[in-house]
Amino acid sequence: MISLGCAKNLVDAEIMLGGAALQGFEVTADAAEADVIVVNTCGFIDSAKQESIDAILEARQRPDQKLVVSGCLAQRYRDELARELPEVDAFIGLDQIATAGEIFRDVLSRETSTPWSLISPRSKYIPDYDTPRFRLTPQHTTYVKIAEGCNHPCSFCVIPQMRGRHRSRTVDSVTSEVAKLVSEGIKEINLISQDTTYFGMDLWEQKAGPRQPVDSSRGPTLVSLLDEIGEIEGEFWARLLYTHPAHWSDELIAAIARNPKVAKYVDMPLQHIHTEMLGTMRRETSREHIEDLILRLRAGIPGLALRTTFIVGFPGETEEHFESLMEFIERVRFERLGIFSYSQEEGSRAAKMENQVPTKVKNRRYREAMKLQQRIAGELAEAQNGRTLRVLTEQPRIARSEYDAPDVDGRVILTKNAPVGQFVDVRVTGAQVYDLVAEPLR
Repeated sequence: MISLGCAKNLVDAEIMLGGAALQGFEVTADAAEADVIVVNTCGFIDSAKQESIDAILEARQRPDQKLVVSGCLAQRYRDELARELPEVDAFIGLDQIATAGEIFRDVLSRETSTPWSLISPRSKYIPDYDTPRFRLTPQHTTYVKIAEGCNHPCSFCVIPQMRGRHRSRTVDSVTSEVAKLVSEGIKEINLISQDTTYFGMDLWEQKAGPRQPVDSSRGPTLVSLLDEIGEIEGEFWARLLYTHPAHWSDELIAAIARNPKVAKYVDMPLQHIHTEMLGTMRRETSREHIEDLILRLRAGIPGLALRTTFIVGFPGETEEHFESLMEFIERVRFERLGIFSYSQEEGSRAAKMENQVPTKVKNRRYREAMKLQQRIAGELAEAQNGRTLRVLTEQPRIARSEYDAPDVDGRVILTKNAPVGQFVDVRVTGAQVYDLVAEPLR
């Protein structure tokens, strides 16, 4: 399995491998000995699409191997890829991941050289608590997908076209899975979906009807999910990723604050702050709403680490818009921040907009914004000196705090070995820009 892209795609890969294991397949890390090679693709931005195509073309190690392509790129370009990549034996979409093991078995028995496309046009699948998974993450950490799809109309994004409309799991389904994972020794649960703050809202709407006001008493909410997770026995923390600023509430802020097993960490991609840019991006929020929400989050959740991402070089972004964003970053001082240069995505509203920003300008703005954040991150890290933290060890001398999500945030570099996959108390003794240096206390 070659799985590319985000954590949501990684969960899909784990489900496919879980189905393969049920069918009697053995998973191997050696591509040369595999009978079936799966490339689980990403189709989010141009660089990811190119990486996926390259992986497909380079995947096969022997002429007799079967090659299967899955994931967002396959879902998005199901007709084009089948025509342009005749070397692929089968294409499967997001609705086929649960039956992937059976499909792999069928692919092995097929003798025709014509690519087999099994992709349904509109994705509706969502996993459950008992969906088999073959975990690809370290033994102490994992991702739990609480919903699938997205209802937001962001003009730069084509995810709704690939993954369909938002659909939530039930609270019982998610908590059953979390409880099982914790019982197996997992110490970190990362809750993910395209928009975790929309969790349960689609179930309210189904019950209330499209023209009726939504009442939180009618269905599950992220608040009730976090409270239920907080009742699960065991030593672990749960982290909330991919939230949207439009759906936060004071009740949700209070739920994070009162649950010690919920990490005091919020991932909330904002994309921009200038009012005109937010409107053009169709972000469904205003600058005033965002600034007020950040104040409420920091006041309501003591010790909060706030992570966000911004896009620079979006069509029509002027120097005034960019400087407004830079002033906002300087003033708010996000604990974690990432910058993306705008990618002109075929099929999105933004791709057709006039006033596309030249690549040279986008790259300059990216460098300037990241330089600013590097300084801020360094200052925030230096201020941690002397603080005691609880960390989760990844390697004997590498750990992460609850303020560091896997793969995207910094690390805590330990001055001496600590047991891998366990929580350890440490005292911060220094900083290396994004990373902390700390001494284990026992």
